[in-house]
Amino acid sequence: MNVNRAKDVDEYISKFPKDIQKILKQIRSTVKKAAPSAEETIKFAIPTYVLFGNLVHFAAFKKHIGFYPAPSGIEAFKNELSVYKGAKGSVQFLLINQCLYN
Repeated sequence: MNVNRAKDVDEYISKFPKDIQKILKQIRSTVKKAAPSAEETIKFAIPTYVLFGNLVHFAAFKKHIGFYPAPSGIEAFKNELSVYKGAKGSVQFLLINQCLYN
């Protein structure tokens, strides 16, 4: 469940509690460092980075942070990501002892 639609990534992040904002900012920073030429936007109501097409998306939910790279990204890091719940094009990082909606 996403918080209301945001016009940009700053607004998206600002709609969450401070502890979740910190995590989202870390993800944002990591993506920017890994792909400095990627364009930052909102698509599908979540932060998206575009570089020759959609590169990666991320989103905060009630019990997890979703990270959505291309399926080739999941495959490339299959061993490292094996401890996380996910699918062909997604990874879920559980939010332990945190709640987005008090």
